[in-house]
Amino acid sequence: MKIFVTIIFLSLILIPFKDKDVSISSAKLNNPIHDLLVETISKENIPGMIVAIIDAEGIRTIESVGVRKIGSSEKLTTDDLIHLGSCTKAMTSALLATLVQNGEITWETTLTEVFPDLKGIIHEDYYNITLHQLVTHRARVPANAKDWRLFQNLEIKERRVKMIEDNLTEPSQIAKGKFNYSNLGYMIAGSMAEKITGLSWEILMQDRLFEPLGMSSAGFGAPGTPDQTDQPWGHYKSAETWQSWQVDNPEAIGPAGSVHCSFKDWAKFISLQLPKKKSSIINHDQLSFLIDPIGDYASGWYVQERSWANGISFFHNGSNNFWYTAVWVAPEINRAFMVGTNSYDENSFTVCDKIISKLIEIDKEFP
Repeated sequence: MKIFVTIIFLSLILIPFKDKDVSISSAKLNNPIHDLLVETISKENIPGMIVAIIDAEGIRTIESVGVRKIGSSEKLTTDDLIHLGSCTKAMTSALLATLVQNGEITWETTLTEVFPDLKGIIHEDYYNITLHQLVTHRARVPANAKDWRLFQNLEIKERRVKMIEDNLTEPSQIAKGKFNYSNLGYMIAGSMAEKITGLSWEILMQDRLFEPLGMSSAGFGAPGTPDQTDQPWGHYKSAETWQSWQVDNPEAIGPAGSVHCSFKDWAKFISLQLPKKKSSIINHDQLSFLIDPIGDYASGWYVQERSWANGISFFHNGSNNFWYTAVWVAPEINRAFMVGTNSYDENSFTVCDKIISKLIEIDKEFP
């Protein structure tokens, strides 16, 4: 199975619009978003798709169209669980921010400060890479592990440490300070949190992020009961035909992209970065730090100015090659736009990019 698709840089050029306080309703809109999804999945032959527009108060509008699994009559619903892929990275960074604000670690803490026993095992190029360099893809580590499935007999925290040892033995091939998108880097950052706390990344995510935010649907890996259609299946295209699967990348890659949840719960996380949203888990300074970029990448977010956003926007997308998600956040207009599909092929980025553009236009036209 393929490993995560490297994040693609989005470059929407969209119409600017002003923030409004009145919520969108399906009745008022006469369902233009629903109609858009029906047209899209029919034209593009996509199993299912879900979209949402949110503000600091939560969901403004949400729609879903399609089926959970090709060949099944089970409809995709707005409460269904969606695999977020690399959109998990912003969540991992937020988890780390809770540790930083509690004084358990700093953004400048180095790998060998947390794991002194790695000296003499890994190459010295990696001794002083920092937590912040890892989450901003500036740590000079490879994009992926040699084999994410190694060391399956080990407990997950030990497995991740072993993978660090196995993948950082050779000198770095990446220049200092250069951006190099790395799933392995996020696994290392998660492993540092595990060492500091003694808890697995999965438990930390539940304790420090999901439970405080009320994200009761959040979990890890492929959603749903094996061999049942109680949740959507992922799909990949083979010979122009969709094949359905309930699989995910290996557990070790989790901090880089294994979270699933409903869009309604995802919105609870996304809204942390919208104005007037009060957070009880991450303070203002840390929230600001998370979206402060080096170049155009911050801690789990690409950051760019966009005219339609009246200034700074930040975004990410993700896929495990069976699902695709994307989210754009525009704090100045108090909006975020989310799209997900239980499928992935070479057209997923373009299709979803167009959907986001349309959502922004609709939000402008029907405030």
